[in-house]
Amino acid sequence: MTSFGQDTLKTYRTLDAAGKSYGYYSLDAAREAGIGDFSRLPFSLKVLAENLLRWEDGRSVTVDDIKAMADWLTNRRSDSEIAYRPARVLMQDFTGVPAVVDLAAMRDAMVEMGGDPQKINPLTPVDLVIDHSVMIDFFGTPDAEKKNEAMEFERNQERYEFLRWGQTAFNNFRVVPPGTGICHQVNVEHLAQVVWTDGDVAYPDTLVGTDSHTTMVNGLAVLGWGVGGIEAEAAMLGQPVSMLIPEVIGFKLTGKMAEGITATDLVLRIVEMLRAKGVVSKFVEFFGPGLDHLSLPDRATIANMAPEYGATCGFFPIDAETIRYLTFTSREPARVALVEAYAKAQGMWRDSGTPDPVFTDTVELDIATIAPAISGPKRPQDRIDLAKSKPAFAATLKDMAGVDSPRTADVADADYKLRDGDVVIAAITSCTNTSNPSVLVAAGLLARNANALGLQSKPWVKTSLAPGSQVVADYLKAAGLQEHLDALGFNIAGFGCTTCIGNSGPLAEPIAAAITNGDLVATAVLSGNRNFEGRISPHVKANYLASPPLVVAYAIAGSLTRDLNTDPLGKDKDGNPVYLKDIWPSNAEIRETIDAALTPEMFRTRYANVFAGPKAWQDIKVALGETYNWQAGSTYIQHPPFFEGLSGTPADIEDITAARALAILGDSVTTDHISPAGGIAKDGPAGTYLSESQVRPQDYNSYGSRRGNHQVMMRGTFANIRIKNEMAPGTEGGVTKHVTTGDTMSIYDAAMKYADDGVPLVVFGGKEYGTGSSRDWAAKGTRLLGVKAVIVESFERIHRSNLVGMGVLPLQFKDGDNRLTLKLDGSETFDLTGIKDGISPGMDVNLTVHRADGSSDQVTLTCRIDTLDEIEYVKAGGILQYVLKNLNK
Repeated sequence: MTSFGQDTLKTYRTLDAAGKSYGYYSLDAAREAGIGDFSRLPFSLKVLAENLLRWEDGRSVTVDDIKAMADWLTNRRSDSEIAYRPARVLMQDFTGVPAVVDLAAMRDAMVEMGGDPQKINPLTPVDLVIDHSVMIDFFGTPDAEKKNEAMEFERNQERYEFLRWGQTAFNNFRVVPPGTGICHQVNVEHLAQVVWTDGDVAYPDTLVGTDSHTTMVNGLAVLGWGVGGIEAEAAMLGQPVSMLIPEVIGFKLTGKMAEGITATDLVLRIVEMLRAKGVVSKFVEFFGPGLDHLSLPDRATIANMAPEYGATCGFFPIDAETIRYLTFTSREPARVALVEAYAKAQGMWRDSGTPDPVFTDTVELDIATIAPAISGPKRPQDRIDLAKSKPAFAATLKDMAGVDSPRTADVADADYKLRDGDVVIAAITSCTNTSNPSVLVAAGLLARNANALGLQSKPWVKTSLAPGSQVVADYLKAAGLQEHLDALGFNIAGFGCTTCIGNSGPLAEPIAAAITNGDLVATAVLSGNRNFEGRISPHVKANYLASPPLVVAYAIAGSLTRDLNTDPLGKDKDGNPVYLKDIWPSNAEIRETIDAALTPEMFRTRYANVFAGPKAWQDIKVALGETYNWQAGSTYIQHPPFFEGLSGTPADIEDITAARALAILGDSVTTDHISPAGGIAKDGPAGTYLSESQVRPQDYNSYGSRRGNHQVMMRGTFANIRIKNEMAPGTEGGVTKHVTTGDTMSIYDAAMKYADDGVPLVVFGGKEYGTGSSRDWAAKGTRLLGVKAVIVESFERIHRSNLVGMGVLPLQFKDGDNRLTLKLDGSETFDLTGIKDGISPGMDVNLTVHRADGSSDQVTLTCRIDTLDEIEYVKAGGILQYVLKNLNK
């Protein structure tokens, strides 16, 4: 049982639920103690306030910190830093494997330092769900799922053996095996409890996750958000999350969805609005009468895409719908009773009579005004009304290919040609929508209606359905809809995160060849949350997010050049044109189908043995021992270099002088650009390394699956096929100019040459640097390439934090300065001064640009080390190094 804080304010109280008494730390009691009134705080901040009450120890959390939460109401913002301790940590395997690799390496380092390796153990409960490794190699057949699962185990045997070792070696560490579902859907449907308990103490269920879409659980009134694997490891080891008390933007929802509108349409509009508003590093909390018309899965869809609208979280409070969902998904009745009792006792319950909280600012949307939409071709916030999709693609084609009308290319051994705009991937995928029965049933009903009329998916479309949990398969089958999806090629291809993260698998060779030979702008339509450049498939330049029924419709139409509102999707058996409106199901039929097909028993049965896994998982030989037996020849798992040569005292931070630019990048550089997750190119540094390690190209797997091997990942850093480095104009991909030799080469090769010469490196960027998945290797790889500082116009929240966690300085332009005003081309050298005298949060750092002609310029940058704790992390060389040294005291 956990020992909580000292409770100076004497706020510990008791409540009864389902015949049992629980202790809790009362916000109302804090008010009675004179600390301030929490009643009008946003619900999300009430969760933070309770966390401080419970952990108040006079050191990491003080009474003044608690008071700062109440004082937030005065200005509706705060500059106060708090230490937040989530109840648990959620991981997926792409990020989880390197986290466990780091923990294993920390145990080795602890032994080398003469310490106890058992001190390296999760102190916070950890669930790792293996969901990111299944790929769509097989599709459109009844055995596709089984074949993809077999291929997954064949490719990932080393990784899975390592995770099985981790299961036995570490305490407080559970693994949900492959083939179960997507971590966020498993979290919402089973793992999350809304109110957590430790012994007889009750408190809000909170978490951090090593995936940016951890926010999905906010729809269930659980406060959680994505962090890098680096931060998650520190949280696992008992370190609090250091954060500023955030601003909270209230998003008022009114009205209800009109006929034919989906939760996907709604969330794409919310993403568009909040990106325009600007909510990076802020909480978003939803309120208003519109909540009464949103199901829990609809809320989860909206919360899921918080990273896409830029917020830390997108929170919904506890209400009657929360209780209904917990009951329906077969949570224990005693737990459901506790959730309601606790929320009402703690002032965390919302109903139609609850006064609106006080927010920093508000946004309002009438749900009834939502129109059908897609989003693309490369950013989630670029929403397009479905009615305007045809001219929108024409503009995209002009932009990407410089042509006004679609071009064609021959397809070998086919009776059709491929054209610009043709949909070559149509995927019902991703936690965003596969968690929501309304859109999946809508897709099934649309497929049924299309099938009855004899419509088919176009032959050039790679179709797939990858549910986020096995419950989805149960209700689609029970409703009689899976057979109709199968008829259109949407057979279940796996249970996990597939196309949305680039695990779309290869296109048929004739299709890929036609795209390459014709230099076509091929398209993908997916029910995901990410459509960044180069993410979905190396052969697809334009990617569009859409609801599952629209994914099916586009598979039938076959092209983004078709207007689904006015052009027929195809012809029926009698040759008559069939339009989208002819096969679109009604809202009433969707509801009736869900009510008839989906049952609590499905959740109870599927999650009864959630940790067992398929036979292939159970048959894996489990290694024993408290330290890991590293295999020198492994190309998946390698001992990382981060803990080599640690000293007992913090290093002095020095000015950075005579640095070179490794890359000069533009706006909206994502973590996909910095650290790709998809396929590994044969002719790049990572492919060369794997070939030299006797790995066949067909066995390269993906960057995401090889995150346990730093040799692969550092070679893949800045290696996205679509990244554009302004130092090497006219090029695309991970290349740069090595200034000393004048040669253009891979970024990895240039970094190694600079390292040999002892030259420090910097990276420049534009706005929104690091947007996207919470990818720890985007920071780890940057560090291993020798980059000392990243200088940009603005950072995405998680990536900035990850850079700090790896000891890389995040620096931000100010006063209108940027790489363009400085006219940087990479020929310069750079000095960063004002550092060696000591770092403070938000301090000024001087940048001197020395040009090749002997002239120089000076500008002032803001150091984006935001908290005192972050300074200690940088001085220690990184957050994990800081934790390791502290644990060895």
